[in-house]
Amino acid sequence: MPAAMWLRPAIVILLLALLASLLSSLVFLLRDQGGTRRTVNWLGVRLALAAMLMSLIGYGLYTGQLGSRAPWDERRGVEATGQ
Repeated sequence: MPAAMWLRPAIVILLLALLASLLSSLVFLLRDQGGTRRTVNWLGVRLALAAMLMSLIGYGLYTGQLGSRAPWDERRGVEATGQ
């Protein structure tokens, strides 16, 4: 399977996992009200997921599999003119 095929779904999965971790830590914060360390544990999981997400996005940008299609991006004009 080419890397471009798994990179974008992996990013989406990590984003969903980040949201789930954030929501679960919110639930534990409201339910326990500081009585246990479950909130801290889930925020630690969220931190690890965010680090994995940032490294995956960095990998995609470094290898050229992810890029910008914004009209103000300078590289887009250079690629279109072939310079």
